[in-house]
Amino acid sequence: MNKSTTQQSVLFPDLFGKPLVVKFDQPNGSSDGGAVLLKACDKRLHLTERLAECLRDDRQPGKVDHEVREMFQQRVFAIACGYPDCNDAGRLADDPIHKMLVDRDPIDGDALASQSTLSRFENSVGPKELYRMGRVLAQTVIERHRRRLGSKAKLITIELDPTDDPTHGGQQLSFFNGHYDTWCYLPMAGFVKFNDEAEQHLFTYVLRPGNVPAMQGALGILKRLLERLMDAFPKARLLVRLDGGFACPEMLEFLEAVEVDYVVAMAGNAVLERMAEKLMRKARRLSQESSKTEHVYGECRYAAKSWEKKRRRIIIKAEVVRLDGREPKDNQRFVITNLPDTPKRVYEDIYCQRGDVENRIKELHHGLEIDRTSCTRFWANQLRGLMTAAAFVLMQELRGRAARTSCARAQVSTLRERLIKLGAWVEESVRRIVLHFPSTFPFADEWTRIAQSLGVASG
Repeated sequence: MNKSTTQQSVLFPDLFGKPLVVKFDQPNGSSDGGAVLLKACDKRLHLTERLAECLRDDRQPGKVDHEVREMFQQRVFAIACGYPDCNDAGRLADDPIHKMLVDRDPIDGDALASQSTLSRFENSVGPKELYRMGRVLAQTVIERHRRRLGSKAKLITIELDPTDDPTHGGQQLSFFNGHYDTWCYLPMAGFVKFNDEAEQHLFTYVLRPGNVPAMQGALGILKRLLERLMDAFPKARLLVRLDGGFACPEMLEFLEAVEVDYVVAMAGNAVLERMAEKLMRKARRLSQESSKTEHVYGECRYAAKSWEKKRRRIIIKAEVVRLDGREPKDNQRFVITNLPDTPKRVYEDIYCQRGDVENRIKELHHGLEIDRTSCTRFWANQLRGLMTAAAFVLMQELRGRAARTSCARAQVSTLRERLIKLGAWVEESVRRIVLHFPSTFPFADEWTRIAQSLGVASG
């Protein structure tokens, strides 16, 4: 217990048949004992080590108590364990598990970096280092799955999605966004999916000013990613799936030039709505007959003025929405594609799967609080985003190792509650370190199976 704490124990005099005394006096204990699984995942990926190598350290060597690698790892593991703020550092400074995670002695090792030290570290990073870190993050994710799948990767789906990051202070490049009706950043997250697997793997997270268009930076991200994917998986088919904010001539021409498949949503206009009118009449008739929501699919060839007269295939979804107590409402949707599949399959089985990416973004926001961008400097907030992205990659690796267990599809917050938040007593001898977990731990089987999948030995 912290030496400055004045309340050393708590007494419940009549809660049970006997008085209950609660004492915070267990030495060398931690509530994050399961975090050693994250350390094992990191050892397999070499993720935090590679990312930390991108950072410069201009401090005088003789005055350094906390190496850059240690501070970076301290923040990444703390975020994964549910401590998104630098302010949490003071409460974790002497935690034996968190000291182990940065390769310090759990018992006799020096305390971890303080909040002020970590804040100076976050504000010392510049754009060139952050750019290198972004490339390393993507390369590490691709390399991990190249080793895992190799030639078994037949289809790789790439998705980019902007998301809002509301700001509540004087952060640099925070602007008002009319679509989200708030002051915010507008970061872009990128994911890759292999074959028909359920997981979408995060490969990039780029913080952007709050007033930029959706396309800002997207072409550069895709160019670098597609080049790496083609080198790592030369026989795989690549599919790019994007929402309507990316439906511009530059994006479509680029996707066709690199000869990848694509499905891109497109906003409606007067011409497209005229082309969809015949299908809409059919949808209205079906909906009137069934008194339910009905939709039909079709296609057309269309060229916007900015497309240099090249006609592209447009999938049309003509829908009439009926809700109790409301008037029927027309709902047309348009998708640009170069796929040969039927309109219904393109829309329902391929494009609509974009919804799964929204779940990953929700995990980033609600499970790891990637929107905790409260630094004044823009680049410091970008570093926070990358550290949270690294924590998410480790959690995704952990979830992958939990295949065929009750944690196989668990959200990040559930994984943390079941596998990470585990009371532990740390015992150290000359020969080894022993973690003592509760014998009644309800997820002991799952925890052990995941540890074994990471290459641990029983004994």
